[in-house]
Amino acid sequence: MRSTTALILLATLGAAGMAQAADDHPSVKRPFNLPPPGELVYSVKANSHGIPLAGNGTITWRHGDGKYTLLTEARSGIFGKVLDYRSEGGIDAYGLAPETYYEKRIRKGAGTTTFRRDTKTIDFADNDKSVPLKGGEQDRSSAPWQLAAIARGAPEKFTPGSEWAIYVAGRRSADTWTFKVVGTEAVQTGQGEVKAVHFARLAPKAKQGQQVDLWLAPALEWYPVRLVFTEEDGDSFEQVLDKVNKTR
Repeated sequence: MRSTTALILLATLGAAGMAQAADDHPSVKRPFNLPPPGELVYSVKANSHGIPLAGNGTITWRHGDGKYTLLTEARSGIFGKVLDYRSEGGIDAYGLAPETYYEKRIRKGAGTTTFRRDTKTIDFADNDKSVPLKGGEQDRSSAPWQLAAIARGAPEKFTPGSEWAIYVAGRRSADTWTFKVVGTEAVQTGQGEVKAVHFARLAPKAKQGQQVDLWLAPALEWYPVRLVFTEEDGDSFEQVLDKVNKTR
């Protein structure tokens, strides 16, 4: 059934630990080139507490006039909409500059994390503590798209073994996500076989953490064509691109 798969869609971009020390908070300006706007449709397979699940979801990506919106929705035939994520903000010298990150999942309350440019702080939806805003920070929805924009800006630098650090905020905390380039691999999508650059998120220091694998396809504007998330308890999900509808 098309069910809570989508709960896991980008929600698993979650498992970040509590905010890290300032010297573990990268703020680096890199060349970037945003992917063209579009609506991406995905099929999803997951394993939740030993139960296999299947479903689909969409990511709508728009930008223009110095602003961007990133909307993630997923539905099931039984429950209707089971996931609603929204990342909205501007575009600055670092790339994407989130202003708000909204998250709503089935059976869970909604929450919004706010990136306050006036006070230079990130205020979390589920945590009274805030962390400094230095520049280049992302939320859990925008992080893969920021990585894609950086790759489009300097593709020759994305060689096997290279590492790319991004400071990522969720509903209650933030930490540094470091992605390592594994290499170029073939991914079977709804549009046929595609060559994609495989990124693996390195586990946080002093703990295993969540494993994140991301495939970005240069021939498809560096859009995410496959994502695999594996939790410490064995739960996992895979998200594979079915089709892309270009928009303006």
